Amino acid sequence: MAIIEVVNVEKIYNDSEVKVSALKGINLQFDQGEFTTIVGPSGSGKTTLLNLLGGLDKPSTGRICVDGVWIDTLSGSKLIDFRLHHIGFVFQAYNLIPVLTASENVELIMQLQGVPSVIRRKVARDLLDQVGLADRYDSRPSQLSGGQQQRVAVARALASKPKFILADEPTANLDGKSAENLLEIMEHLNHEHDVTFIFSTHDQRVVSKAHRVVLLEDGMVKSDELRIGTQITQI
Repeated sequence: MAIIEVVNVEKIYNDSEVKVSALKGINLQFDQGEFTTIVGPSGSGKTTLLNLLGGLDKPSTGRICVDGVWIDTLSGSKLIDFRLHHIGFVFQAYNLIPVLTASENVELIMQLQGVPSVIRRKVARDLLDQVGLADRYDSRPSQLSGGQQQRVAVARALASKPKFILADEPTANLDGKSAENLLEIMEHLNHEHDVTFIFSTHDQRVVSKAHRVVLLEDGMVKSDELRIGTQITQI
């Protein structure tokens, strides 16, 4: 059963009287447990689509349903609350709070959810253990490498127990070894815990590990391939 449905979605930006169509008639479904990447050249609409899936922006036309809720109809506090409880985000810039420790950064989302401090501290440390940072609970972002910061961001995304995680170019600022380590962690979370990941990327390392690859060109779905072992099937 689909946890995300995208129905005839278009996104148009008005820039000084010039209309730019970022997305044109997108129809997609995503199921629980997917490890999917959205690819395409710069300007193809990858980040725009991720922002719409995450409720960070709204379509100009069309509908988006997440876990049975049409999020395009939500606004204000209802949309914020829905994102808080249903969607995890991993950004290429990490977006960690500099004055907070790794554990406190992971705890923050649970604090916003009203989770008691004793529980959120334990959950944060368990998640940091899962991403290989058992020895860096009390380190601030400035004391962590780029790869370690991105792993904290993954742990933070998991803290809200979301239906899925959206990752926008998560390996873009990482060296080769750090990127491989991060991908191994996310693969493990997907395989062992059925965590759903939807990536936007240019990184062929991410693409090679994806089970499904959606190609966007000029704001449209050019191809949609499901990969099972060496077999590739058009959706």
